[in-house]
Amino acid sequence: MDILRTPDSRFDKLKDYEFAANYLEVDAGDGTKLRMHYVDEGEGEVILCLHGQPSWSYLYRKMIPLLAQAGYRVVAPDLVGFGKSDKPTQRSDYTYANHVAWMKGFIESLGLADITLVCQDWGSLIGLRVVAENEARFSRVVLANGGLPDGTGIPEDMSATLHQLLCNTPALPAEDMFMKLFAPMEDRPQFMYWVRHCDEHPDFHPAEVLKGSLNHCDEQAYRAWSAPFPSQEYMAGARQFPSLVPIIPDNPAIPANRAAWKALEKFDKPFITAFSDSDPVTKGGEKRFIKTVPGARGQAHTIIKGAGHFLQDDAALELSTVVIDFICNNKG
Repeated sequence: MDILRTPDSRFDKLKDYEFAANYLEVDAGDGTKLRMHYVDEGEGEVILCLHGQPSWSYLYRKMIPLLAQAGYRVVAPDLVGFGKSDKPTQRSDYTYANHVAWMKGFIESLGLADITLVCQDWGSLIGLRVVAENEARFSRVVLANGGLPDGTGIPEDMSATLHQLLCNTPALPAEDMFMKLFAPMEDRPQFMYWVRHCDEHPDFHPAEVLKGSLNHCDEQAYRAWSAPFPSQEYMAGARQFPSLVPIIPDNPAIPANRAAWKALEKFDKPFITAFSDSDPVTKGGEKRFIKTVPGARGQAHTIIKGAGHFLQDDAALELSTVVIDFICNNKG
């Protein structure tokens, strides 16, 4: 496995990100070791914060101090391919199964237990799989603008049609792609425009995606979102993620995700959803969890107003308050 490592100088003096850098190694799956970076602040019960695509632990920079000051140990890793973590150069190295295995290895290496998981976007696709397969390590789950797609509701015989539709979806520039995401669905799921933009458009860049998604993104924040990716060769993981989302019934990840749902249907530990009101990607996605997961019953599920997909940045105080209150109300 060929691996790139972003130069440390790219991360010098990032605004509001003065946390000590921590590293550990996980097995890549082919005998190679991958270095993962993580923030580890505070003391107490563990809150594990998982980011998604195309962000990194910088997404939690506003929440980490609030949670640590409230008396918790906050662990926020950079997924492989993002932030300060190693970046395999081949998109084929970034499989859904590999990401789940890498996160399991990360948690086991640190010996984390009694975990409250906070997950969003791909952090939830990975994190919820890990919870389902390692329930004993987790005490609670906070799901924020995320999900665990498993093809439910899509007929199996639609696979060929959906593949063709995806192939025929144009790879639009970022501005046009965002317009499609926020527009009413026409002849195809809006998410296909996101997949194709990340997959094929030559000007894809994580910082541009974040700039177009966040309520506020000044020059210093833009520099931070750009930091992990000096050039296109560092972006294989960021480009690959949307193509891995199991939105078509013949996706190889669907059996494992359906097995995870079976586990979640028996998960009676506290489980809360905190979605935002302005996210076109996950809007309404909380309903299945609230209805299906036993631990979600009776919890104070919330819709945070005025926040988009990356609500850790748009509404850090509000989401932190949800997390702290949720833990306090579900002790023991």
